Amino acid sequence: MQKIVVEGGAPLNGEVRISGAKNAVLPILCATLLADGPVTLRNVPRLHDVHTTTRLLAELGARVGDAGPGVVTVDPTTVNSHVAPYELVKTMRASVLVLGPLLAKYGHAEVSLPGGCAIGSRPVDLHIKGLQALGAQISVENGFIKARAQKLRGARHVFDIVSVGATENLLMAATLAEGRTLIENAAMEPEIVDLAECLRAMGANISGDGTGRIVVDGVERLHACEHSVIADRIEAGTFLVAAAMTGGRVTLTHARPDTMDAVLDKLKDTGAQLECDGDRITLDMQGRRPRSVNITTMPHPGFPTDMQAQFMALNCVADGVAVINETIFENRFMHVNELLRLGADIHIDGHTAVVRGVSRLSGAPVMATDLRASASLILAGLVADGTTTIDRIYHLDRGYENIEQKLSGLGARISRTG
Repeated sequence: MQKIVVEGGAPLNGEVRISGAKNAVLPILCATLLADGPVTLRNVPRLHDVHTTTRLLAELGARVGDAGPGVVTVDPTTVNSHVAPYELVKTMRASVLVLGPLLAKYGHAEVSLPGGCAIGSRPVDLHIKGLQALGAQISVENGFIKARAQKLRGARHVFDIVSVGATENLLMAATLAEGRTLIENAAMEPEIVDLAECLRAMGANISGDGTGRIVVDGVERLHACEHSVIADRIEAGTFLVAAAMTGGRVTLTHARPDTMDAVLDKLKDTGAQLECDGDRITLDMQGRRPRSVNITTMPHPGFPTDMQAQFMALNCVADGVAVINETIFENRFMHVNELLRLGADIHIDGHTAVVRGVSRLSGAPVMATDLRASASLILAGLVADGTTTIDRIYHLDRGYENIEQKLSGLGARISRTG
């Protein structure tokens, strides 16, 4: 099994290009099912989750092609199946996002419940309620969500809680529904806006994306288009935290600072100097130790839960005491036990972590538990004395493109083994 090995102590310096956003490209790939012609997507990152999604589209009968670096074409006109099997869905919760497009385009869909998911305890029920509001008949049988609708009809739907995935599924389904759909308490993430941009390029009539109220006027058909995926704000934030922790100076290129206000504000609070110029972000720590920063995760435009683990790693070596409140997901502190192995001082009370910064961490073997936890352990390894070996890094490849090569280019001593 592959591992990442990090030799700590090297400050990061240089430039790094930010890839397309994982959380944007997955729903956009699913949205291609709605089109009546080929869709060309640019700035597509090479990630395991992207590969899984294109395999799922191919399983449904779509023709998927690689048209060069970062370019993927999807021709959905050959789709001949409306069943998303467990074998593909079990590894990636985002697979449920084919439900809305298949239902809207073909009138029926069967999508396996994502692995380890129980209706009610995770927000798959929000997807179902949203589609039922448009007139879908949905049942859950033998581990599958089975949906039918002769013709979806526009309606007003208010989400009980903010859900990115459920907003995306309802938004995609509404594009081909008859009449107007109002999506209230909608998620406002930049990735929602990018999905809406792609749908508009196909001919959809959407307004209000990026706010809590999205208006969709259904159209009869959507056509072929080209779209470039937004930059990954979580990858960008991860590299900026790495620069801050190591006392270095790093410039991101092809980034989108306008999508990162909450993260950039917290980095300024650590004492980092930040400059944004177009699609470039430069962080200069000038060799200083970062200051501790308190974090409370919130739906966008609040602080993103996907950056919580990275800022916890920063707080482990920062000057002071920080309080981190995780309000989005349970079980999002699984990286804590691994950080403790490196010498961190962290105390957990429910959904709150108190982190007391220490002057030094010590390298040790650790194990990744999820995607962002993997990144936090790499960050900690960058500043730890000696060698840190990170096992189970297959999580990492789900959301970071060539992370060890990119960090090596900034001067990190990091390699992949096995």
